[in-house]
Amino acid sequence: MISALKKDHLRIASVNVNGLRAAYKNGMAAWLEPRGVDILCLQEVRAPDAIVRQLLGEGWHILHAEAEAKGRAGVAIASREEPLATRNGIGDDYFATAGRWVEADFRFADTAGHPVQLTVASAYVHSGEVGTPKQDDKFRFLDVMTTRLPELTKHSDHALVVGDLNVAHTPLDIRNSKANLKKAGHLPEERAYFDRFFGEEIGWQDVHRNLAGPVDGPYTWWSQRGKAFDNDTGWRIDYHLATPALAAAAISAVVDRAPSWDTRFSDHAPLVVDYQL
Repeated sequence: MISALKKDHLRIASVNVNGLRAAYKNGMAAWLEPRGVDILCLQEVRAPDAIVRQLLGEGWHILHAEAEAKGRAGVAIASREEPLATRNGIGDDYFATAGRWVEADFRFADTAGHPVQLTVASAYVHSGEVGTPKQDDKFRFLDVMTTRLPELTKHSDHALVVGDLNVAHTPLDIRNSKANLKKAGHLPEERAYFDRFFGEEIGWQDVHRNLAGPVDGPYTWWSQRGKAFDNDTGWRIDYHLATPALAAAAISAVVDRAPSWDTRFSDHAPLVVDYQL
């Protein structure tokens, strides 16, 4: 079945909710209801499946990968259209119960009325910690991503990986680059993976950066410490990674930054991108 959107674009939003129950308690529904999102990708859901469905409510087709470790991780894709197919996991059994990767295939009509297949993945990369097994797991996950992205390129007409990828790729993506070069999230070794993602080898695109241009940020996460949010001392670690034709179809990217620290529903802000297929 080909979905014919009633509007001329597809709106895809990604947000690390830092616990879906807490996010809804702090006002997430008021953000989501009027936003007109077609595909909503969540990370750090940290809730049982029944609670996820109860909070999101009717009108969504929900794919949710709950982490085996209670109260940890968890990713989801909620869509207005029913997916053609879904997959749980990135393809490495080591991460099978980690709740860090889900994929859904959709079929839409493009502007010329032709059917196109779009694959969307919601991803939550490990935060890591230098010199610990947490960092080893992060590098292993990024290794698997370097294998999975080319596979997705071949799988569908368009492919998109969104989520909290926990790497600030360039100095533009973090307020204090030099001070964080030895910290997880901005290590040269981590950033090199993104060089590969966006280089000739894999050839994907950073949709948000393409549309924003060479500016500081726009940041998507701020530490809870001090006045990081008030001072916009942030990190851009939430992404839309797209195959080239899909990236070229992106017409706008917006970070829905809350107006004040006390009106946030998460320590991350949603990244909302419109695509004109």
